[in-house]
Amino acid sequence: MENSKKIVVLDGYTLCAGELNFDALRAFGDVTVYDRAAQADVARLIGDAQIVLTNKAQITADVMEACPQMEYVGVTATGYNIVDVAEAKRRGIVVTNAPAYSTQAVAQHTFALLLESLNRVGAYSGQVRGGAWQASADFCFFSEPMEEIAGKTIGLIGFGHIGQSVAKIALAFGMNVLVCVPHPKAGWDDVRFVTLDELMKGSDVVSLHCPLTEENRRMIDEKAIARMKPGMRIINTARGGLVDESAMAAALESGRVACYMADVLSEEPPVHGSPLLEAKHAILTPHVAWAPLQTRRRLMKIVVGNVEAFVKGDQINVVSR
Repeated sequence: MENSKKIVVLDGYTLCAGELNFDALRAFGDVTVYDRAAQADVARLIGDAQIVLTNKAQITADVMEACPQMEYVGVTATGYNIVDVAEAKRRGIVVTNAPAYSTQAVAQHTFALLLESLNRVGAYSGQVRGGAWQASADFCFFSEPMEEIAGKTIGLIGFGHIGQSVAKIALAFGMNVLVCVPHPKAGWDDVRFVTLDELMKGSDVVSLHCPLTEENRRMIDEKAIARMKPGMRIINTARGGLVDESAMAAALESGRVACYMADVLSEEPPVHGSPLLEAKHAILTPHVAWAPLQTRRRLMKIVVGNVEAFVKGDQINVVSR
């Protein structure tokens, strides 16, 4: 194949999961797909490949130094902090990401978590399967407290594609919406843009939709929780590192926080444990908000399109300019 590239996919399993494949990339060169890549093996697995795709395997300055043939790094996700972008730019390596592919899925998961907290569907279903309804003296039984979502105030920290989608759903549910971002967005007359302190004090639910940086790492800590309404709820479908997990577990134990709902932890998988794994009133899912099949198909289309554009001399979704 003229101008054929050597392409390596470092950790393709979670995107494909037996349902998708990277065959479309074969139009652009020789493709090797690894299910997973230990960090110590990354440079060896890349070898002399020009095009590298990665989801969680880190492309550090040392990896770039060890793989001088590398021309392109495609991150099969929206966040790209796994790549030393500054070093890639210095070396002329193009880095791309896949923006906005999971907006609807993550917004949907945000409310799946919140509604589970408010309606206790899982708990009730388990009790019915255990025979509690059959044994009930009445046509229904109330073993779990439930609350209405309408009229509650949700505070959104971050207002990108996902945050905006969450706001639309919240408004449809009859919620009040507070938003904390550096610069308010026009056209959102139904939401209130407020300071972080106002959001913390005024929200029944706080939902995190911002990227993780060194500046906001563990922003939800003991001091932040103390500024919030007693008995409020916190949702995290963004990054686990935004939350001090020990402080959150303590707040759940004391009842200061009624429920913590998260699709992310600071370590994934949590092989070294987490205080949240055994915390009461914590609802945890294993980083699956992005993972509906339709969402992953959309992601694959973006990933392949990014590679095709690069091979043809174009650049789309480039984050290393």
